[in-house]
Amino acid sequence: MSQAERSASIINTTFVRPAAFYINGFTDIPHAQYYYVFLCFVYIMTVVGNGFLMSVIYLVKTLHSAKYMIVFSLALTDLCGSTALIPKVLDTFLFDRRYIVYEACLSYMFFVWFFAFVQSWTLVTMAYDRFVAICFPLRYHSIVTKPAVAVMLLCVWAFSLSLFAAAVGLIDRLSFCGSLVVQSFFCDHGPVYYLACSDTTLNTIIARFFIVIIICVPLVLIALTYVCIAVALSRIASGAERLKALKTCTSHIILVAIFFLPLLGTNLAVIMSSLHPNTRIINSTLTHTVPALLNPIIYSLKTEEVMKAIRKLCNTSLKIKTFDNSMKGRGTVHNVKPQVLV
Repeated sequence: MSQAERSASIINTTFVRPAAFYINGFTDIPHAQYYYVFLCFVYIMTVVGNGFLMSVIYLVKTLHSAKYMIVFSLALTDLCGSTALIPKVLDTFLFDRRYIVYEACLSYMFFVWFFAFVQSWTLVTMAYDRFVAICFPLRYHSIVTKPAVAVMLLCVWAFSLSLFAAAVGLIDRLSFCGSLVVQSFFCDHGPVYYLACSDTTLNTIIARFFIVIIICVPLVLIALTYVCIAVALSRIASGAERLKALKTCTSHIILVAIFFLPLLGTNLAVIMSSLHPNTRIINSTLTHTVPALLNPIIYSLKTEEVMKAIRKLCNTSLKIKTFDNSMKGRGTVHNVKPQVLV
């Protein structure tokens, strides 16, 4: 056996687990810290927007339906996904803590992609809700029930959990004996396993499977539901009724566009051409963060039921405040526990 073959054999048989990875981030961009300040602002607004939407759904009893269980799940996923990603990105680059412990890196990767998967398939669940509502309106309340939606959402969360646990487990079996510099803004799946010096065939297969299961399959299913919706709408004689039914889908269509189109565009650009690392990082950060910011805004402004619920909450709060002020003006002290009776 030659010296080269002996060295290759040693590398293949020796398992090397690094103590930490180094997250590279942007290269040669002046004042990059301003971009991270922008991400901080995005995160604050994401927390406020999704927290507000979840509170409205929780407080207003008229929104305690199967449809708004899905909306609540999407808001929760947006909030958790942003929390899994942005605070650590800010800590890494604003405070220059680019070294991340091996175990923490794998956990970081797991939670970011776990919530991205859940968000993708929650949008599919919303498409199913609209499909039943328009194509089978008389049977909607018997098909889309709270237990049925709860089972669908639990299946999405459980499948995502098992899938990404397996993906992280496949990385944990790799040996890292070369560079430990991750060419991304977080512990991304591809840039991490590319650093391994052992066989990464299984990791490449699961990475491609991720693209199919997170982007391609959900998009195909959503497209099929809207084809069926278009056929159902074409059979409605009245143009006003057709427009009214279509308006119930506009919020979902916008959510699908702002989530899938940047994600699809970024992955296609990486596969079909060589993107500069800085361009890929900007595209990826915006893809992972901006949809979570816009989703509650779109749903609040484009959905009439949510706007009515917000107005009802504001009116109830105003009445309680007026009542309290009148009691104080009379000099009477009462232990009044305000309740939202909506």
